[in-house]
Amino acid sequence: MAATSRPGEIWVPRLRRRRVKKPTPGSPPGTLNLPEGSAPARMHRFQFDENSIEEGPVVEDELARALAPVPGRTLWLDIQGLPRPEVLERLGQLLGLSPLTLEDILHINQRPKLEEFDGYLFLVIRQLRLLSAGEVENEQMSFVLRPGLLVTIQEFTGDDFEPIRKRLRDGKGALRKSGADYLAYALMDAAIDTAFPVLEAFGEAMDAIEEAVWNRAGPETYAAIHRMRRELRQMRRVVWPMRDVAAALSRTGIEAIGGASRDAFRDCHDHVLQVADFLETSQERTAELSDLNLAVVSERTNQVIKVLTIIGTIFMPLTFLCGVYGMNFDTSASPLNMPELTWRYGYLAFWAVTLLIVGGMLVFFWRKGWLGHRRRARLSAAGRKRP
Repeated sequence: MAATSRPGEIWVPRLRRRRVKKPTPGSPPGTLNLPEGSAPARMHRFQFDENSIEEGPVVEDELARALAPVPGRTLWLDIQGLPRPEVLERLGQLLGLSPLTLEDILHINQRPKLEEFDGYLFLVIRQLRLLSAGEVENEQMSFVLRPGLLVTIQEFTGDDFEPIRKRLRDGKGALRKSGADYLAYALMDAAIDTAFPVLEAFGEAMDAIEEAVWNRAGPETYAAIHRMRRELRQMRRVVWPMRDVAAALSRTGIEAIGGASRDAFRDCHDHVLQVADFLETSQERTAELSDLNLAVVSERTNQVIKVLTIIGTIFMPLTFLCGVYGMNFDTSASPLNMPELTWRYGYLAFWAVTLLIVGGMLVFFWRKGWLGHRRRARLSAAGRKRP
């Protein structure tokens, strides 16, 4: 996945952002606009009870017959991809859906929410899915739930619900024995569980950033931390409302949710809380990484300044000596005019004094712990002697 980053750039998972044309200001409520680039919708029908199941694709002309209820059996209309406005209007007429519900289905930037209408329950959730390229898909899913009927509409074709379909076909577990509300729980739980690989990817990326901060803190690591914080904020906007939705589904008072399914939705609430807790701790960790990055850069800058200061301090007395003996006094005019300039070994004496000063200063700096690891070793030895 890191191969998707530019050379020298630290990889950070990135949420896909789909540009959607907003309705024209002043448009009437219930205006349906299909987002550009939407793939053709595929509809599939499951009708089942505890003993048998019937399934098959649904074409637009047979939508009314596909939605015909059968007493004692549960109907699931699985729509992958956003339907065309005229198909969605036809679906709304057959099921008695509000125009506002139809508008929210096609308006794919919806915030996760739960709305109770006369005769049905409308639910919007968002699914986070890690793609092979390292990107994170942020898909909207809409649920229309009433006793004996569940309609799911997904933003894209292709999903992670095949295990649910297999359990329906095999007749194992409680899916075939339960109603549409329990099926809605199973689908929502599967959609939430796909977020955990995303969390693992973010955790690995933060570990890589932390290692990079210690090894090569600089503008690149600061930019990676900034990208991480931005993506975590985007994920928080997705997960935080879902926490409230899952909590509402697990409480009493919603006619479309039975007691057994209500208990099951508590499991969804628990999973959403786990994701939300990870995002909270991750945001705190990115703040700590940002402080650490600044501290490491500052420490390295201080080390450079210390080395330059030591070099400057060593050359200060040498500069003084060179300045003194660089003065042009005539030694023949007076015996007091730098008599050492006429010494036989005056030049060697100058270098001996210079080296002695340099050596003495280096020993002094070393004993103070300003050079090498003497101070660190001394502190470690003192720590080991403590009881």
